[in-house]
Amino acid sequence: MTHRIITFILADSPPSRLDKALARDVPEDAALSRTRLARLIEQGAVRIDGQVLRDPRAQVAAGAQVDIDVEEAEESHILPEEMDLDIVYEDADLVVVNKPAGMVVHPAPGTPSGTLVNALMAHCGDNLSGVGGMKRPGIVHRIDKDTSGLLVVAKSDAAHHGLAAQFEKHTVERYYLALVYGVPLAGDPRLRGVRGASFEPGDILKLTTQLARHRTDRQRQAVLFQGGRHAVTRARRVETYGNPPVLALMECWLETGRTHQIRVHMTHAGHALVGDQTYGGKRKLPKAALPEPVAEAVRAFPRQALHAAVLGFVHPVSGAPLRFEAPLPPDMADLLERLGTVQQAQ
Repeated sequence: MTHRIITFILADSPPSRLDKALARDVPEDAALSRTRLARLIEQGAVRIDGQVLRDPRAQVAAGAQVDIDVEEAEESHILPEEMDLDIVYEDADLVVVNKPAGMVVHPAPGTPSGTLVNALMAHCGDNLSGVGGMKRPGIVHRIDKDTSGLLVVAKSDAAHHGLAAQFEKHTVERYYLALVYGVPLAGDPRLRGVRGASFEPGDILKLTTQLARHRTDRQRQAVLFQGGRHAVTRARRVETYGNPPVLALMECWLETGRTHQIRVHMTHAGHALVGDQTYGGKRKLPKAALPEPVAEAVRAFPRQALHAAVLGFVHPVSGAPLRFEAPLPPDMADLLERLGTVQQAQ
């Protein structure tokens, strides 16, 4: 890993906190957000007049010389691969992709190729941010392999830092569509008894817990109420299916963005996603609720029925508000059409 030293002098009347002072005066072309600067401070990468300061709240004076040691991204050894990409938006700083289900976002052990990063390297060439490191060039956030939908990727380092700051502040708009077993209802006494579950006006289900890696299965996340990372999901019913209703299409949105968050939270609430073998498994459907061919299509759905339908954020360079929508992929659309046909026949 190579390093570069960014050197500058603090201007007059600096803010009282070191991180705020650096954020105000750091050269714009350094593309260092306040969040990144705070991390560099804590890592011992910031020197003020030759002295390492590790406290972001430390006081500094005008005229002090700042030296910041920043690691440069290593050259990636990932090979570009020509693949069809559904590009929703692209400019010099970022690209928004509608990812198909089944595509892994970035290389990992067992999946060294065929990923979104491989495809982006072929599409963008060298124009991907290096902030994510050699295995994740341009990647600011991700969605699961078997989840379809919208993802924003940074092409410039400035865009990467700006987008990462928005994700960290939870200001990015993210709406998902999920087909779940059962029908979440505010009047359901069982759901009212689920710890961390509550309802807000408009019959909006709110799930508030901590999430952490499962103690015995490292591929799963687990709900906790002490330790772990704070996670909040909201969901509202869009449609119900069956007679009586046994499935619901939910619009879910994230206040936080944790690994598998919607899948874990909806399972915790007793409403696992259709097709989710990791958290939900196959559920029995009452025989009279759906015609057998339709019930079998539900049971045979090959992935979690989850789609990242809406993505909104402020352009990290221009400041313009951006909002994108992606239609349901064919597999989910076909299943919902079959379920809707049942509704019309009743």
